Amino acid sequence: MTDILEKSQARQRLRSLGEALDSGALKQVARILNGGLSPSDIAHLLESSPPRQRSLLWNLVDKQLEGEVLQYLNEDIRGDFLSKFNAQELADLIEDFESDDLADLLQQLPDTVIQEVLNTMDEQDRQRVEEVLSYPEDTAGGLMNTDTITVRPDISIDVVLRYLRRHRTLPSMTDSLIVVSRRDEFIGMLPVTSLLVSNPAATVREVMDTNIEPIPVTLSDTKVAILFERYDLISAPVVAENGKLLGRITIDDVVDVIREDADHSLMRMAGLDDDEDTFAPVWKTSRRRAVWLGINLMTAFIASGVIGLFEETITKVVALAVLMPIVASMGGIAGSQTLTLVIRGMAVGQISSANVGWLLNREFLVSAMNGVLWALVVAGAATLWFKDIMLGAIIAAALVINLVAAALVGTVLPLFLKSRNIDPALAGGVILTTVTDVVGFVSFLGLATLFYA
Repeated sequence: MTDILEKSQARQRLRSLGEALDSGALKQVARILNGGLSPSDIAHLLESSPPRQRSLLWNLVDKQLEGEVLQYLNEDIRGDFLSKFNAQELADLIEDFESDDLADLLQQLPDTVIQEVLNTMDEQDRQRVEEVLSYPEDTAGGLMNTDTITVRPDISIDVVLRYLRRHRTLPSMTDSLIVVSRRDEFIGMLPVTSLLVSNPAATVREVMDTNIEPIPVTLSDTKVAILFERYDLISAPVVAENGKLLGRITIDDVVDVIREDADHSLMRMAGLDDDEDTFAPVWKTSRRRAVWLGINLMTAFIASGVIGLFEETITKVVALAVLMPIVASMGGIAGSQTLTLVIRGMAVGQISSANVGWLLNREFLVSAMNGVLWALVVAGAATLWFKDIMLGAIIAAALVINLVAAALVGTVLPLFLKSRNIDPALAGGVILTTVTDVVGFVSFLGLATLFYA
């Protein structure tokens, strides 16, 4: 009930903010921004605003809130705002950042600025951030937070409780304490729930959970997200190759990874950047999209060239020009269905060399069955339309051929691209469309040339 009330109040504040913006009441806008909205709501509002209004809103945000708001912005917009700060302003801004959030922010800055910001930090904080920065952004090391609470296995629960009471606050998402050896090697986890209900005289070794597998520091962020989802984790320890504890990953960072992966697949299929700004300026947006449109134009010329090879046949049988798009379109849709399924399976770790053969066989049978079904429908329609049984038989055969080819290519293509370190979400759609167009036109027009020559 409380959550519903809070959401209703947030929506009301956003409506009031919109009305204040429309009327030009900047003092009221500032009051609503800094007194009624959370940093995430402010970030959402900035992302939902055109550039000029966005700049106005940002200038009205309280300086004390700027750091928190930046953490919720997408990289494209955040980069624009960060470029306006000098090193000292950035140092003041990131004072309360956690090491993983700070590393994410610094990675958007030039190397010289990063070093200037690091030089303004105290030794301990700088070492923590440099530790995270030393790992690629898309690995467990790039995700981890070095702010952890560790205990030794030979102390009592009572000692642990007294140790925790000495802290003013605990790190966010602390569902477990991490048990380490004297050399900081990971041993196990001590859940807070177990800590609170255990006999104070018992030792940590007697209560701790040793069945937890730590996450290797080099593991990809996508695989980290899969582990969190599979085992319903809230936090997990990160270790080096020698088993030494380096930090921990928390669920809030994993949620960001899952959302970014979903955005990545969706945007890359359209040839757009993951952090494409919805309200980016015209020139910037046009420049980014021009490259992708050029690539698609080249593939369109390939398909047109194939059609040109059969110009004489099309001239003889004009009906072919009318029916050609059906064959290409059906193949494109069938291929896209398979391609999307396989890319998703790869993303969640369901596809491997052990089951790809079964999947390929399944897609072949599915496409063959659908091909025969819709080939009969299209053949009947074409025969009735043009009063030509031969034409109906030709388009039926071409449809089956193209659907089968589309399914096979849709299955194999993303696996091949992945093996060559090429993003299937980015290149798969273009290649697949080209293949289904070419196969569809060649099979349909080729068969027509054979029987109508």
